[in-house]
Amino acid sequence: MARTARIERTTAETQIELELSLDGIGEARLATGVGFFDHMLTLLARHAAMDLTIRATGDLEVDQHHTVEDVGICLGQALKSALGEKSGIRRFGHFILPMEETLVTSAVDLGGRAFFVFRAKFPTPKIGQFDSELVADFWQAVSANALCNLHVIVHHGRNSHHIAEGIFKATARALRMAMEPDPRITDVPSTKGTL
Repeated sequence: MARTARIERTTAETQIELELSLDGIGEARLATGVGFFDHMLTLLARHAAMDLTIRATGDLEVDQHHTVEDVGICLGQALKSALGEKSGIRRFGHFILPMEETLVTSAVDLGGRAFFVFRAKFPTPKIGQFDSELVADFWQAVSANALCNLHVIVHHGRNSHHIAEGIFKATARALRMAMEPDPRITDVPSTKGTL
């Protein structure tokens, strides 16, 4: 079965259409109105090897928070939907990624319960026009709506752009590992029989 999902979300603050294919080639078609965020989502799609299309309109005249968080909500919902019953997946994934002077570890469990740990300090409050704190807000929203455990640790880093990029790339690779089919396990990877 195709592991795909389509999510639409409309609020007084944002309007989002998101399409996702877990078994893609890393293509991204993005229009969120937030340039740096589109750059990070492009990295996510590429390194997770999933195809991702997002069209988002948000109240950017207020700030970027609602757009970024609501895209995270939609992506989390799409991941949950596309994974279905999660039969035959690896479930767990982890990656340690160097990004020049930055080193990031990301670990994920697609076990059906949400928990988010984020240990990262950004040297600057902004990356261009993008609020650095939105990186954590985005991944919190993904974790809560995908119902996954996500732990992100930045061991060290000096450049805020590199830190953000390292987080997105490492988490993409961790997700890719967790979502991959496991040739030795055909049922749900849990002794409970369900995730």
